[in-house]
Amino acid sequence: MTTSTPRLELRAKQHLALTPRLQQSVRLLQLSTIEFSQELHNALAQNPFLEEEDGWAASSDTAVSTSTIDTPSVDTLATTAPEPPAQEPMLDDPIWGSQSSASADSAAAWNGAERPDGDESDVADWAASATTLREHLHEQLISPHISDELRPPARLIIEALDDDGYLRLSLDELMQAVGENSGLSLETLTAALKLVQSFDPPGIAARSIDECILLQLRALPSDTPYRDLAISIAREHVTKLARREFEEIEAMLECSEDHLREAASLIRACAPRPGSRFGAVKSLAVVPDVIVRKIKGKWIANVNPAVRPRIRINRVYARMLRGAKDRNHATLSQHLQEAYWLMRNVEQRFSTIQRVADAIVARQRAFFEVGDVALKPLLMRDLADELGLHESTISRATGNKYMATPRGTFEFRHFFSREFETRTGGKCSAAAVRALLRQMIAEENPEAPLTDVTLAKMLSEQGVRVARRTIAKYRALMNVPPAELRRQI
Repeated sequence: MTTSTPRLELRAKQHLALTPRLQQSVRLLQLSTIEFSQELHNALAQNPFLEEEDGWAASSDTAVSTSTIDTPSVDTLATTAPEPPAQEPMLDDPIWGSQSSASADSAAAWNGAERPDGDESDVADWAASATTLREHLHEQLISPHISDELRPPARLIIEALDDDGYLRLSLDELMQAVGENSGLSLETLTAALKLVQSFDPPGIAARSIDECILLQLRALPSDTPYRDLAISIAREHVTKLARREFEEIEAMLECSEDHLREAASLIRACAPRPGSRFGAVKSLAVVPDVIVRKIKGKWIANVNPAVRPRIRINRVYARMLRGAKDRNHATLSQHLQEAYWLMRNVEQRFSTIQRVADAIVARQRAFFEVGDVALKPLLMRDLADELGLHESTISRATGNKYMATPRGTFEFRHFFSREFETRTGGKCSAAAVRALLRQMIAEENPEAPLTDVTLAKMLSEQGVRVARRTIAKYRALMNVPPAELRRQI
């Protein structure tokens, strides 16, 4: 009989740790103005080193009216942070063709927690709170069947998802974001991505629309009719399907027209934005983040002073902590560091919004002079290249952000639009096409309304080439019924 001798071993093991400041920076940028205000409420209530400056309250009551763009008489003291940590890269999105989503990750408010004044939330608060996409995914990550090695990189991927559930960063970019010394390997990150892609809802963490469709089709029961055919189409022929090149697909896959129709129905049933149904909490008010005015003949964008917070570090408390003889105050030191991080990230949020707003105004000056018909084609990728930011950062900086202009208050994403070719070789934006359609329909004869074919011909006469099915899609987006239903007898 042999007995084992106890022994002591020292092993080195590396773990991936998400930087709290990076998580906070991404979260603050994607919040709406009201959610951002609530987030600051929470920080002020929990961190003893943060305090409000006189004359400012972190609440939605600071919002200016959207019916005017006159400058509110508010003293605009910028937040400052003494000696903040070094700036870190921000994670960040295109999406789903020309369709843009106004959904946002509602990560603020109290969500069933205690209020700052100590009162517990009531049942109505719990009923009203909505589970966000990230919360839903993190709950699935708790499963005991998941190895400890995959949990940290899986959290990294979850935090990098956009509001629609897509992973817009490549794995190499994620590796660069966490640093070379994180101990994370590409193989581990790939395994973590496959793990997250197996979570509910199907299609989550896809890197393209093709992959999103494939993930949802593979999640169907194996005995689903025409599932394998749909997977083959989604893997190689999605573009041909979108172009309605049915005969070519039938020849390449050796399938009948009926089978192709059934497989296409499975593909069309897939959700293009699997994460959009989470956290879709509608705001009760629209608060403009930016105000645009014409000053001395130039259009200028400025951050709304009423929503810019005026918070500061309580220097007395900070000085007392630094001068304490007993320096074993880990909790207080952590609070002070978090206060510095918050100040820096708040300033970075408004700096990014200002840069994006300036770029939009510079690109769309004609809109402010003429209106929607003068909107130029603009993609998030264009601004990302111009500003030296990642496309996902542009997406977060424009989601649920609003711009007050003399023509009304618009979401930032209103100024992004796909392009159409004109007969002269120029470019025309989709927003301009919708404006032309709206004008044509408003001027039509009620007894003989314009059909989609007629509208397409009229646009062609003006030099804009638009397919009939595109006209039908834009008409539906404008809540305009077909010609048969518009006819007045």
